[in-house]
Amino acid sequence: MTTLWRPELLSGESSSPGLLRNFVDGGFVETGTTFPKLGPVTGAHLFDVCEADEATVDAAVTAARTALNGPWGRMSEQERAAVLRDVADELERRFDDLVAAEVGDTGKSISQARTLDIPRGAANFRAFADFATTTPTESYTTVLPDGRRALNYAVRKPAGVVAIIVPWNLPLLLLTWKVAPALACGNAVVVKPSEETPASATVLAEAMAAAGVPPGVFNLVHGFGPASAGEFLTRHDGVDAITFTGESATGTAIAKAAADGVKAVSFELGGKNAGVVFADANLDAAIEGSVRSTFTNGGQVCLCTERLYVERPVYEEFCERLALRADALTFGWPSEESTVNMPLISRQHRDKVLGYYDLARTEGATVLAGGGVPSFGDARDNGCYVQPTVVTGLPPDARTTTEEIFGPICHVAPFDTEDEAFAQANNSPYGLAATVWTRDVGRAHRAGTALDVGLVWVNTWFLRDLRTPFGGTKLSGLGREGGTHSLDFYSELTNVCVELS
Repeated sequence: MTTLWRPELLSGESSSPGLLRNFVDGGFVETGTTFPKLGPVTGAHLFDVCEADEATVDAAVTAARTALNGPWGRMSEQERAAVLRDVADELERRFDDLVAAEVGDTGKSISQARTLDIPRGAANFRAFADFATTTPTESYTTVLPDGRRALNYAVRKPAGVVAIIVPWNLPLLLLTWKVAPALACGNAVVVKPSEETPASATVLAEAMAAAGVPPGVFNLVHGFGPASAGEFLTRHDGVDAITFTGESATGTAIAKAAADGVKAVSFELGGKNAGVVFADANLDAAIEGSVRSTFTNGGQVCLCTERLYVERPVYEEFCERLALRADALTFGWPSEESTVNMPLISRQHRDKVLGYYDLARTEGATVLAGGGVPSFGDARDNGCYVQPTVVTGLPPDARTTTEEIFGPICHVAPFDTEDEAFAQANNSPYGLAATVWTRDVGRAHRAGTALDVGLVWVNTWFLRDLRTPFGGTKLSGLGREGGTHSLDFYSELTNVCVELS
């Protein structure tokens, strides 16, 4: 079995085999320092990546600023929307390359990349092309006491140069979720993908050029956070706004950097999401939904469930069946359609998650499923796999039940009343998402106001309408994305007042 992704699949001038470069002002550029990208499936050295130095980041920001004053800045909303639709078409033309890049970088199954990550990437560009051309602004006729009249209306203007920093768990999906609305509003962007997942961002840069996006509108810099591309970008005086998805601690550091320049920020941060299962729920649906919400993408989704609260009459049955389902989830090579479990992104992250598996035992947990590392007898033993894990028996203040793990593990605890369930779910410094499983319509609606999170799913999980607000409360974020909420962040509103008398 060979690694599915190969660097040569990145065709064109973007990179020679084995090397990914930065993309600045419409062209690919090398730097003197590189770092290796290791595949999480087997630990193999896939390729090297050029780390952007401060001069490269400065050149990218300068190119973006120049682009705002060029043809891109003079385009109408309809013309920009047409370009975004061309980008979506180009992503679909490069579908197989993007699938290979996502699978190689993350180790996720080819079926997930084909059905979720790549289609959503293209859909984001089409959706925000529509939003930008159909979303109205305010307009009022003002009548003054002396009889004079005036017309007040708002116009949208680009925020300017936007720094976009995205994580490694859903690389293309989250990148396009931010790039598409930023460009739809007329901004120019400088993107820094995670150092763990640079490949699909490189294909996106190629797609931008092929779709006719003017030079400087989309720029790509590779690197790390402190003392690297991330810090150079967030502290750059030429950046007007910063949008970031990732860990809460990193968001705090970016917020401090942005405060010096009073830059606009939008953060979607960590989570310790709760699932609440009531005794009246369709238990089959609740178990299958909880399997998805806990173990999808190796548990490496900010929206994944790490805490489950189950009403006592069905608690024992739920725990037993959830553990059986966790043990039955299939391991395989990413290229096999039946594969469900994927590796963690890196050995460092695997060590972190395994540390929490050990911590759960130290804190007194009962391990119902998993809790260790699978054995394959082939090259995957050098990869970053862990077992899907279900634990019970921990108190509410245990570190395992309060700290974000970002792996395929959940803790299950019983409850007796609705108020108790919602209180336990809210007992967290995070507030991103929650799932509720019940047949009681009134309870379903009460959950929407009782749970202190940005998103409540009832009898489902990961179902998204791109028009709706997305974001978290408390340590889970700042601001909202989606539909007009994204447009509001990526644009500045100017009120125009014209006296009509």
